[in-house]
Amino acid sequence: MTAIIDHVGIKVSDFQRARAFYEAALGALGTKLLSDFAFGADHYAGFGREHPSFWVSTGRKTVADTHVAFTAASRAEVEAFYSVALSMGGRDNGAPGLRAHYHPNYYGAFVLDPDGHNIEAVCHAAQ
Repeated sequence: MTAIIDHVGIKVSDFQRARAFYEAALGALGTKLLSDFAFGADHYAGFGREHPSFWVSTGRKTVADTHVAFTAASRAEVEAFYSVALSMGGRDNGAPGLRAHYHPNYYGAFVLDPDGHNIEAVCHAAQ
């Protein structure tokens, strides 16, 4: 299956805090920090599995209505993501569980990152 989005990026108010938050939370999903650099006065961190597909950078924070869902291989990964994200300063926005209104096997968890971005881990596998 080919993804329709190559990458997405968000601006954060505290780059180091966001980098640590996403490195831990996405690490629970098998995603790693693959790029970390400065360009001029701005800093960038790119996370992914094969290439950076999710970026955080310095600058004016985007609107907190941002929602990004990350793929989880299992329901256990969704639960680990949720737990780690909360331990890194995220705020609960929907505990792990089935969301049958999306489809019968939709298992997700929602967390607000330190800037208020709504991030999610979701597993579509039947378990």
